[in-house]
Amino acid sequence: MKKNSVKTKKRILEKALSLFVKKGYKNVTMTDICIETGLSRGGLYRHYGSTHQIFSEIINSLMNAQDDELSEKIKQGIPASIILTEILERYKNEMLDSTGSLSMAILEFYSANQSDGTDNALFKQYLYSKDMWCKLISYGVQRGEFKNVNDEEIVDLILFSYQGVRMFSTILPLHEEIPERIINHIKNVLLV
Repeated sequence: MKKNSVKTKKRILEKALSLFVKKGYKNVTMTDICIETGLSRGGLYRHYGSTHQIFSEIINSLMNAQDDELSEKIKQGIPASIILTEILERYKNEMLDSTGSLSMAILEFYSANQSDGTDNALFKQYLYSKDMWCKLISYGVQRGEFKNVNDEEIVDLILFSYQGVRMFSTILPLHEEIPERIINHIKNVLLV
């Protein structure tokens, strides 16, 4: 792939991501992406045939980037407690941000594509997140920083609490204490 083509695809994905976060999956059109990127319809369709294709690539690239980041931190020997704190702080900020949610866009994407069974992005994201959290918990237990817990039980608590608050924060006022209590509970359950 030519260098300009790679740059253009990267710009499309970055601009489309911000649109999906702001507007949700269902409300973003190829025309919106053309306007946001400054590309003609032909220029955009040269790289992507649909918002479905763009959104799928965004989700896959985000999951790969997060996995690479966690793997690199583990490889560097960064304490599990520090990694946990960084992730939970990011979760807290996202739970408090009611302006837009990639979680809602993923839910819409899954709902829109459920009938044909071609792509279950929501389930893929859950499995991916579960795998990452289990990797972190195992790392923390091995280092003696985390209690020896049922990792699947804790992962479900983390993921469904986070996603639930994330989705509700778009429609309900949310006090800062709610994410703080969730994060404190997770730390109390995990940290030695």
